[in-house]
Amino acid sequence: MSAVLLPFAEGGGVDWAGFEAHVSRTVAAGLVPAVNMDTGYAPLLDAATRAQAMQLTAAAAPAGFVGGAHVVDRPGAPPDVDAYRLEMETIARAGGTPIVFPSLGLSARPDEEIVSVYAELGNACERFLAFELGSMFSPAGRILSSDAYRALLDIAPCVGAKHSSLSRAREWERLALRDAVRPEFLVLTGNDLAIDMVMYGSDYLLGLSTFAPDLFARRDAYWLAGDARFFELNDALQYLGSFSFRHPVPGYRHNAAQFLHLRGWIATSRTHANSPARPDHDVDVLQQILVRLAALEPDLVDRP
Repeated sequence: MSAVLLPFAEGGGVDWAGFEAHVSRTVAAGLVPAVNMDTGYAPLLDAATRAQAMQLTAAAAPAGFVGGAHVVDRPGAPPDVDAYRLEMETIARAGGTPIVFPSLGLSARPDEEIVSVYAELGNACERFLAFELGSMFSPAGRILSSDAYRALLDIAPCVGAKHSSLSRAREWERLALRDAVRPEFLVLTGNDLAIDMVMYGSDYLLGLSTFAPDLFARRDAYWLAGDARFFELNDALQYLGSFSFRHPVPGYRHNAAQFLHLRGWIATSRTHANSPARPDHDVDVLQQILVRLAALEPDLVDRP
């Protein structure tokens, strides 16, 4: 699963044509598009913009997609279960699988209450994804305790959980729990600093893959086939991740726009006005990475 960047036009509005093209590109690569994620600036968007992103994705991804379910609240607010249910039902009706984003109210609650909310949300649709999000990505982020994660595995409609702590050790722990308790449960790595977690049994829902869904799909095919070319391509993509997901982590979205612009896939490298920007000279490093990727996979990447 690959989060999809929401590109912006020169005037500051959303580049919807560029967005539709990138969703279609992701689907054509064989990846499941995930929209209204952190990569798509969803916590910074109004409800109407998120709704349009979902509608366009549903049309471009008839086999299904993942959609972020968001509740906007204030610190100290009680978890708004009804608002979450409405979001999840809307996504499911459009043909998507909801992923429950932590809200300020939800993430501040004790672990057992968070798990209880997830259990309640299981009544909203047949299947959904949970989301552990580190605070380096969002002030509403929350990583569950091991006991709470174990309890999450008992919620039948929860078919998987994205894990974005950027910690291998925590993710390995979750994989061991999954293997022992519920082998079909999806541990979806969100560790853009360790994209080789697929070697240990994680699936993925990454932001980094929006830079190059074609190359991620090629990497995945190499791994499936036992082809040693997996390792060099993975190393090059990991360098891209290590560079782009440096502090402040949300700045990776600007690097994604710069990289996609370098590839000629979107019209500008603009970012959301309230998202951290990267220096213009980052483009020089991104171009060097693109040269390295073009040398590895010349049929997919044009040499810049």
